[in-house]
Amino acid sequence: MDTLSIPKLSAIHGTLALPGSKSLSNRALLLAALAQGTTTLHNVLRSDDTQRMLEALQALGVALTEDGTTITVTGLGGAFKCPGEELTLFLGNAGTVMRPLTAALALSQGSFVLTGEERMCQRPIGPLVEGLKRLGLHLEYLNNDGYPPLRIVGGQVSARHIAIPGDTSSQFITALLMAAPLAGGLTIEVEGDLISKPYVEMTLRLMARFGVQVERVGWRSFAVPAATYVSPGNFLVEGDASAATYFLAAAAIAGEITVEGLGAHSVQGDAAFVDVLAQMGAQVEVKEHSITVHQAPQGLQGIDLDMNDMPDAAMTLVPLALFTKGPVVVRNVGSWRVKETDRLAALSTEMAKLGVKVDCGADYIAVDGSVRNAAYPTFATYNDHRMAMALSLCAFDRPVVIADPKCTHKTYPQFFTDFLSRCTQA
Repeated sequence: MDTLSIPKLSAIHGTLALPGSKSLSNRALLLAALAQGTTTLHNVLRSDDTQRMLEALQALGVALTEDGTTITVTGLGGAFKCPGEELTLFLGNAGTVMRPLTAALALSQGSFVLTGEERMCQRPIGPLVEGLKRLGLHLEYLNNDGYPPLRIVGGQVSARHIAIPGDTSSQFITALLMAAPLAGGLTIEVEGDLISKPYVEMTLRLMARFGVQVERVGWRSFAVPAATYVSPGNFLVEGDASAATYFLAAAAIAGEITVEGLGAHSVQGDAAFVDVLAQMGAQVEVKEHSITVHQAPQGLQGIDLDMNDMPDAAMTLVPLALFTKGPVVVRNVGSWRVKETDRLAALSTEMAKLGVKVDCGADYIAVDGSVRNAAYPTFATYNDHRMAMALSLCAFDRPVVIADPKCTHKTYPQFFTDFLSRCTQA
């Protein structure tokens, strides 16, 4: 396995044009494929996850042209139509492809098998599949109940109302919302608490850009009308707010950074991560199309925070415990258990290599960096892009080695090049 040695870093400085948001890129690609008209998407993220969506759409008969980060999609004006032989789609470990396509294909014409990497086949999809079955649609598990791979035979709904738990993954709600117009409209009721609400809000705002307005009652129910998506013509994908957190956190530790392509009117919940850094003492300036963070003049303060609305960004807080006065406690992130790896267990294991005090529970992690050892650790990354990116911040405390750095190709292939080129060595 490849490794990357990072020397002790002293500061970060400069400006970064962010790659496009993964969440927005894959949502926009799917809606453009289902819409009437041709859509030109700008600043599309080019990564393993978005490549899985592009490959799937092309296999499903969608015409598209690629020019770097600009992708032009000729929409189908409705559901996919793949009569004939069963079509197998390999979707890697891309949850933002597997979950939405499951719902969309259940409402299309044809027979499909959706599969992916080993970890994808360990990530739950049962609540979505069982909900679609209750609508009268035809899906089956090919291995373990509740998990991919799946066989889907497209059809029409026999009901217009669906209730689905909201406490496992917001991607289940997003999948139903985006597919609902193909069903002729649906009312979606959320059972229990809905996690990661900003990601659902992102979906609603994107659907509105493609001409479908959803009525919601709080976060309890959503009424999606019978409608056809209509291309907005051009769509600019915002810079990736989750990717921005690593650079902004580094600046809060030492130095300053400006990220471009993300600003005051972002539709991404993770853009609010800068507010957390401000609470911790960093200096933050948010403009219309950029965000600048300067290091905390009095040093960073520890924090104890519910991060349910920002589970991806929350990972970036954990290594900051090495640089804070007081512990860092991240709460209400039980969804980490079913991500690319069990992130609560993985972060606890890797941070413990530094000799810090780690307390991990069912849905929280607390790290006290006031006591530590002098080890130069090799961090395992568990084939999880966010583990690699978050743990790179530990290099501001000591030299570290990152195992399997190419796992960042899932969402940010150029991460280490962009990060290290803006950092200075101690």
